[in-house]
Amino acid sequence: MNKKFLKLELDFDFILIALTSQLKDYRLCFHINKIAETNFRKIDELELQLKEGEPRYFSRYLHQIPNSECKFYLIANRGSDGFLIPEMKESDYFILIKEFIDEEDLVLLISQLRRIKDIQAAVEVNPAKLKSKENLLF
Repeated sequence: MNKKFLKLELDFDFILIALTSQLKDYRLCFHINKIAETNFRKIDELELQLKEGEPRYFSRYLHQIPNSECKFYLIANRGSDGFLIPEMKESDYFILIKEFIDEEDLVLLISQLRRIKDIQAAVEVNPAKLKSKENLLF
């Protein structure tokens, strides 16, 4: 009897920016909205069910460009009982950008984020190199 194996490859087709800031999530969104002319709004928390126990919840905000499929999510790295990306404990938030293709706009966004005095660091991260990258798929 022949056996067939299904190889599943996850699609990490998004851009990830790690942010370090001591601000509360709503204050950070206020500053980002003001500087970058975005419209981040609070949405349902990201629920992450891990193998060991209770689900974890992470604060999440959404900005969608009008007449576009491009979505920006601001997600807290620290949740109810741990980290979304444990190997990046020094990062407080992530901006996850789906359906984003323009490199020039990305450079502009990162430079705008770095101008906010309460953001200590804003760097692009390659999600494929993260151990817990599956936590970013929703």
